[in-house]
Amino acid sequence: MKVVEIPQYGIDNLRVVERDTPQPGPGQVLVKMAAASLNYRDLVTVLGAFGAMYKLPLVPLSDACGEVVAVGPGVTRVKTGDRVASMFFQRWLAGELTREGQASAIGGSLDGVWRDYALLSADGVSKVPSYLSDAEVATLSCAALTAWRSLMVEGGLKAGETVVVQGTGGVSIFALQFAKAAGAEVIITSSSDEKLARAKALGADHLVNYKQTPDWSKAVREITDGRGADHVVEVGGAGTLEHSLKSIRVGGHVSVVGVLSGHVKDLQIGMVMSANAKVKGITVGSREQFEAMCRAMTLHKIKPVIDKTFPFAAAKEALTTMMGQGHFGKIAIDLAA
Repeated sequence: MKVVEIPQYGIDNLRVVERDTPQPGPGQVLVKMAAASLNYRDLVTVLGAFGAMYKLPLVPLSDACGEVVAVGPGVTRVKTGDRVASMFFQRWLAGELTREGQASAIGGSLDGVWRDYALLSADGVSKVPSYLSDAEVATLSCAALTAWRSLMVEGGLKAGETVVVQGTGGVSIFALQFAKAAGAEVIITSSSDEKLARAKALGADHLVNYKQTPDWSKAVREITDGRGADHVVEVGGAGTLEHSLKSIRVGGHVSVVGVLSGHVKDLQIGMVMSANAKVKGITVGSREQFEAMCRAMTLHKIKPVIDKTFPFAAAKEALTTMMGQGHFGKIAIDLAA
């Protein structure tokens, strides 16, 4: 089988190699991969931002869709012919995240899905909505689930509440779609008027260009008549967290899901206290949460937004595109091409 692997860190070092096609053992399934998608985490993994945490060579990517072509002894959850998505955490099935579950992330702790065939835990796959294409399914396991857990699970989003979404990457666009489906009002920020226009077409209620309005938390206050937003999906990290805290209402919820603008920032503790802020770190979600999300997506017929699709071997081009941050929504990989 073909795989893309990281022999040494750096985009230019990615290579396509041949490996033996594995066979499933007890509790395992072999999945013929059809499509995958990129997340920011995949880019920083390839660049080596996690240092010695991962063993090389490593197969990147966590999110994929494919067909079960063989099952090992004892497998009853799925059968050959089922179309499934890979779960980001192979052993986080339900409940709270544990250290064991955290250590089962594919495309990092474990080899990922940029390959022809993937050997996965039978517990680490889930059947998927039939109305979605393979590429659309392949966008769900990390970005969509992160947005879903942020707003619906941890945030307890209610109709009529206000959500601030930062940027127009994968998590942010899913957060916009989920918030609108739940009956919420959405404020979205971007440095691009063109991207803001596309977000408006998806239902965004208020648009803020943060290059034109650097103090975007003030704009959020004005939009909400001084009250502040109920939720912020924080993808920026160090460079935007202070604005997120300034933009929420008393008792508001900030889901910290990304570090696009850096990892380290002096935190104004008094700001957190005075706002009675709920600040929650989000690392994707469980299989149970994924399946609840898929039921909701099916009910509302929510379609993932895919900006670009690359063939199997175009690893460098795909990741370079992500690094340029010019995409809107998701970048997909056709694993059959």
